Amino acid sequence: QVQLVESGGGLVQAGVSLRLSCATSGRTFSSYAMAWFRQAPGKEREFVAAISRSGRTSSADSVKDRFTISRDNAKNTVYLQMNSLKPEDTAVYYCAAEEATYNSIPSRYTDWGQGTQVIVSS
Repeated sequence: QVQLVESGGGLVQAGVSLRLSCATSGRTFSSYAMAWFRQAPGKEREFVAAISRSGRTSSADSVKDRFTISRDNAKNTVYLQMNSLKPEDTAVYYCAAEEATYNSIPSRYTDWGQGTQVIVSS
């Protein structure tokens, strides 16, 4: 099991950038595939981006040209760089981990953080 703590959320204006961090502890970080999901009020949790143990990435079409996921195994941390933020990006952002292949399915992730709120004003 790995413990996850997200940080970096906040209230920002449309068009700016924000970087989320997810610090992990517990088992070996490098053995986990990591992902970011988000959940807006009244909506289901949706996939944002994922990164494999070797650094391969995938992202949702809605954020593909604006968001970048990365990991630093030396710091046991995964990041989500969010550029050109839009009001529709407003959500609670969650970090998740799983020991198998990186993917976009929430139910396949075994460990989750508590989330960090991102609010983008127009």
